[in-house]
Amino acid sequence: MSQDKTEARARHWMRTKNLTIVVLILWFIFSFVVHWFANELNAASFLGFPLGYYMAVQGSLIVFVVLIFVQNVLQDKIDDEAGFSEE
Repeated sequence: MSQDKTEARARHWMRTKNLTIVVLILWFIFSFVVHWFANELNAASFLGFPLGYYMAVQGSLIVFVVLIFVQNVLQDKIDDEAGFSEE
């Protein structure tokens, strides 16, 4: 394997790893941290519901779905730039 391919794979893996770390951090925040501070968030409201309650029943789920789509789009971009796309 040539040096250029090795470097390209290393860059691809570094970008993929960084994206995965960011996604996991966001997942952790919306899975645990937001819920730990639900009482404090309840001081504000969203759509007529206390914000802590809304984040527990709907907000986190919406964030997870959006996070999946954003992660897939960004990973496809990383793969395309590195020449590892499926197309």
